[in-house]
Formats: sequence, C-alpha cells, structure tokens
Amino acid sequence: MSPRKAAATALRVLRQLRHDPRTIALVLVVPVVLVTLIKYVFSGSHVFDRIGGPLLGVFPMITMFLVTSVTMLRERTTGTLERLMAMPLAKLDLLAGYGAAFALVAAAQAALVSTVAFSLLDLHVAGVRWGVFLLAISNAIFGTAFGLFFSAFARTEFQAVQFLPAFLFPQLLLSGLLAPRGHMARPLEIVSWALPLTYAYDALDRVTGARYGSWLAADVAVVIVLSALALVGGALTLRRRTP
Repeated sequence: MSPRKAAATALRVLRQLRHDPRTIALVLVVPVVLVTLIKYVFSGSHVFDRIGGPLLGVFPMITMFLVTSVTMLRERTTGTLERLMAMPLAKLDLLAGYGAAFALVAAAQAALVSTVAFSLLDLHVAGVRWGVFLLAISNAIFGTAFGLFFSAFARTEFQAVQFLPAFLFPQLLLSGLLAPRGHMARPLEIVSWALPLTYAYDALDRVTGARYGSWLAADVAVVIVLSALALVGGALTLRRRTP
C-alpha cells in the first residue's frame, strides 16, 4: 500500500463531500438534532445521562455506514471505480483513502456532537470525555469499513440504504442500548455475543461508566479486528469491471 496514493484518494473524497451539502448536513447537523431531541424527550430523568454518552459513539457509526455505502456505490455505478482501478492504484490504497477521509469527517462530527452534548446539553458521564471522543472515531471507521463492504451487494442507492436497517438496527436492539443484554431472553443474549455492534456499544458503555480494564481492551480489539476484516472483504469485492 502506498501512503501517498491513499492520501490522494482521501483528498479526492473530501473534495467531493465539500460540494455535497446534503451529505454534510447528514453527517454534521442530523446527529446534533437527534442528541438534542433525546435530551428534551427525556427531560427530568436520568435516561439522557445513561444513553447519551454511548449514542455519541453510535451516531458516527450509523451515518458513516450510510454515507460510505452510498458513495462507494456511486463510484461503482458511474464508472469512476473502473477508471480508478485502471490506474496504478492498489485496492487497499483506494479503501485506505476512503477510510482516512471518512475518519476525518467522523472526527469533525464527534467533536461537534460532543461539544454540544457536554457543553450545551449538560451531559454527564463518569468516565473521561476524550475516551468517548476516540471511541466515536473508531466506531465511525467501523461503520465506514462495513459500508464499503456492503456496497458491493447493492445495485442501486435504495438497495444500499436498505442495508442500514437490515444490518445495524437489529444490532442496536440487541446491543444493550435499550435494555441490558442480561435481561433479554437467553437465545437473544447468545445471538448478541455474535454481533459486532455489541462490542462497540459495550466499549462506549464501559468508558462512560468509568469501568476500565481487560473487558474494555477486549471490546476495542474486537472492533478493530472486525473493521480490518471488513476492509479486506471490501477489497476482495472490488472489480476491474462493474457487472
């Protein structure tokens, strides 16, 4: 892999995003609005303090999954990907460039949403705030990796969007965000251990609750390994010609 070629790819993606105000609004504005709504929907209770911190890390994953899958699908269907693959550009250079570009976007999103939540919405967490910020970025890369992977199985943007509820929403329900996994039916709890989002949420929950240790390290390691496997899978789905 060439860092120079990956950086050039990242700059190209960032230039494209700069001229797409709808995507910028989805990435930067929508999460802030959602966090604000959650704050005032549960006004007067401790629900916001319980789930607000983990949500700061979940939102980047969801938005990056959606934006990346749709963007890569456009590259495939418009012929841009074929032209790029005709150049002396390795598959990993292309995917690393996309990952780096969306990681920067995710960092901006995490910084904005975290600032609003902690400063304006008075969100309280027992753990360190910078830990939530770092996990938000890692989760965004996680969502980017899987978005790149699943884009190969869609033929239209509508199909790409359909992977969001099909892949992420069931995991959100079983991750422990809405109810502790230990309180679920035993078969659902067993299934939750096999879902990637379970480990991403558990890491966020441990950081916001100041519960550090080997389990947190294991959660982060699982997220990193699965992200790497998804990027490799995405590289394997890249073709010189679009079917």
